[in-house]
Amino acid sequence: MTKQSAATEALTAPHTLSYTYKRSLGAVMSGFFTALRDRRLLGVKRRDGKVLFPAREYDPDTSEAIDELVEVGPMGVVRSWAWVAKPRRQQPLARPFAYALVQLDGADTPFLHVVDAGSEAKMATGMCVRARWADETKGAIDDFVFEPA
Repeated sequence: MTKQSAATEALTAPHTLSYTYKRSLGAVMSGFFTALRDRRLLGVKRRDGKVLFPAREYDPDTSEAIDELVEVGPMGVVRSWAWVAKPRRQQPLARPFAYALVQLDGADTPFLHVVDAGSEAKMATGMCVRARWADETKGAIDDFVFEPA
């Protein structure tokens, strides 16, 4: 190997990105994920009475701790959406689907989730959707997807 080729070769090393830690959940998030396992959707009520979904421990506007869990959904309205015609390996569905901002009945905020509509032609802003649960739930946000109601 010449001096010049040694200087231009890039050094490489294998790297695996992984998260080896587990998060401990407080009362709010434990309740939220346990409800998902039980096929229920829980939001959290802010001091002003508005309901946020998914539940979180702190009000994003005021930073106040919030802990009153309330049931929402399972029906909702699509507020905005984007079609995924060619899903990649790491995406939630192996067939075309939409990512949509869905506002659940009883919630004051929309959240980003998957709509399994079958085709782009069936998607529309303002359409009603409902949660479709996995055969086996584990207490995770991917225990359900939405489908047209």
